[in-house]
Amino acid sequence: MTISEVSVTNLAQSDSANLIADIDRLGTRLATVRERIGRVIFGQRDVVDQTIITLLAGGHALLIGVPGLAKTRLVETLGAVLGLTAKRIQFTPDLMPADIIGSEVLEESESGKRAFRFIKGPVFCQLLMGDEINRASPRTQSALLQAMQEKQVSVAGERYTLPAPFHVLATQNPLEQEGTYPLPEAQLDRFLTQIDVGYPDIEAERQMLIATTGVDEEPLAEAMTTADLMAAQRLVRRIPVGESVVEAILKLVRAGRPDTSSSDDVRKHVAWGPGPRASQALMLGIRARALLDGRLSPSIDDVLALAAPTLRHRMALTFGARADGVMISDVIERLCEPLR
Repeated sequence: MTISEVSVTNLAQSDSANLIADIDRLGTRLATVRERIGRVIFGQRDVVDQTIITLLAGGHALLIGVPGLAKTRLVETLGAVLGLTAKRIQFTPDLMPADIIGSEVLEESESGKRAFRFIKGPVFCQLLMGDEINRASPRTQSALLQAMQEKQVSVAGERYTLPAPFHVLATQNPLEQEGTYPLPEAQLDRFLTQIDVGYPDIEAERQMLIATTGVDEEPLAEAMTTADLMAAQRLVRRIPVGESVVEAILKLVRAGRPDTSSSDDVRKHVAWGPGPRASQALMLGIRARALLDGRLSPSIDDVLALAAPTLRHRMALTFGARADGVMISDVIERLCEPLR
């Protein structure tokens, strides 16, 4: 072995040791985050984990469920526990894009000189909670497109950078309820995950009933800082991914596209499938899931666990499939079978 080869080997070993040490240190903080969220959110472990994974991956999450399942409370709790500056927008049918981004106002100085001044909207924060996002019109929903993708907004030809990190956690009522609008496909694709929030089990609901109807509720304490979260997001991108896991991601995502799938069911039932952004989201998500569990590298089990949250809002059924009662969840489940 040459001197250069020895140096490269030692460097690789040093990097690996540093990575393991960083994961161990962060694991302690993430365990505290989980524990403190669990004091407020009862019986939603998968929902909490998927939301934390989304933030660790640097993405945005769409939480879907009927009213009263603590979706808004979860977002508020995450902001407090992670030390993020959070703002809330209540989406309504009369909400305008300027109510989100901000607008320019004409001001006159004491000397009589007039000039426009930009007044920042609530989007200028680190954690934006879009409450009942599907109650606003598509025009208003689209105001978030540039912010979610580029972490900046443009007003009157000027660009304004949003604070870092910037995350959108939006809640949504099911589309079959009255007074809602479907989100544009382009906006859906910008959510790293779609997290379906179900009813808690009986034990969790019993704990909730006792804890939330007393005189006092325990105040939330910060478990991580903004700097800690950004360091964790950088660490996620350093986690190695095996070739077999990369191939599993590519196989899964491409199998969901009608034009590249070998499945007759997909070609028959799927109108359009997940794009390359789905592969990127899944890659980051499985790394974040491994980090949350304190593992050095993700596995195919991580791909299977995050397949539904990552793909279900990036696929659409044909009219015939909907008429036959086919569900996106059933299609994704069949896509996962070859990887099990």
